[in-house]
Amino acid sequence: MEKTYTGWRESAQKSKQTEYTEPTRLLAANGTLLAKGYAKHNVFDYDRNCVKKQNRRKEWDFYQISNGRYMVQISFANISLGGYVSAVLVDLIKGKTIASKMSPFLGGKDKYVLPPKGDMPNNVNMTIGKASFDFNTTETGRTLYFKFQDVECNFSMDIMPGLENITTVLPFDNFPDRYFMTTKQNSMPCEGQFRIAADIYDFTKDDTFCILDWGRVCTPYSLVWYWGNGSTYITDENGEKHIFGFEITWGIGNESNATETCLFYDGKAHKIGAVDVDVFPKPDKFMQPWRFVSEDGRFNLTMTPFYDHHSDLNVLAMRMNSHQVHGKWNGTVTLDDGTVLEIKDMYAFCEYVENRW
Repeated sequence: MEKTYTGWRESAQKSKQTEYTEPTRLLAANGTLLAKGYAKHNVFDYDRNCVKKQNRRKEWDFYQISNGRYMVQISFANISLGGYVSAVLVDLIKGKTIASKMSPFLGGKDKYVLPPKGDMPNNVNMTIGKASFDFNTTETGRTLYFKFQDVECNFSMDIMPGLENITTVLPFDNFPDRYFMTTKQNSMPCEGQFRIAADIYDFTKDDTFCILDWGRVCTPYSLVWYWGNGSTYITDENGEKHIFGFEITWGIGNESNATETCLFYDGKAHKIGAVDVDVFPKPDKFMQPWRFVSEDGRFNLTMTPFYDHHSDLNVLAMRMNSHQVHGKWNGTVTLDDGTVLEIKDMYAFCEYVENRW
């Protein structure tokens, strides 16, 4: 039976938000999870060889780039039994996938190994089948390159000085050696192009942002999640332009030590409490307005959807059923110092996913 999320209000599970600021070992030698909480930079030292259940280990670098009209997803995933590198281009307004290229591989346990941190300088340069890709991170920016058959992608993005993120480590009840560790880094203005044969789609930093979803996890077989994220430019009362963003993820594991919920303003993270949506969207409410509210009242936004990017990968004993809903967001958010920001027609997304993997 697939797991279905029903909301933090029903579970009455309130987080105490344990923050880590110093280097911290993630796993004991026997695979037991040692750290549970969040950080504004990835301070968790991850040794993939300490993972006890090697066949449950999953690692990925996922980049999503969008200007509200077109969306690009460039990703590499290694789920131990195998994996893939892929690039996808979606027309959000017309509601269709323009291009999708994937190069899979089998037996990823000890090959195609990714770096142990996603928010420090690193390089991932690999060839899988006939696909080649290069993900490069420096102190001041990231570049992404992907080429496979008639598709070629080239993107670059800014990392502002001191850019913070939210990195969370969530445990699973009754599984001392299982965990879900992710880094979500947004607020990265992005430019570049996606080429399909002779057709070129250009993106500029005027309206395009990239989000990094970096994951190193060891999970139970069945799980679900909500994931919402977005970045935009907003102008204050003095006419000055700022970068605002948010990250809201919930439904995964035990959130009593931290929730993956955060506001970003000019690159600084402002931690908020648990977030939920008023109306559970499954099975037929995905295109109705989603009202989000946090337990501390600091996140109060409504998304009016315009496109449900639905995919359902169902192969043998594996399934990923995802509704990634894109829309315009309106409402208010409150920063750590009590400043209230009014959000008007911000493009962002929230997805609901049910997994067996």
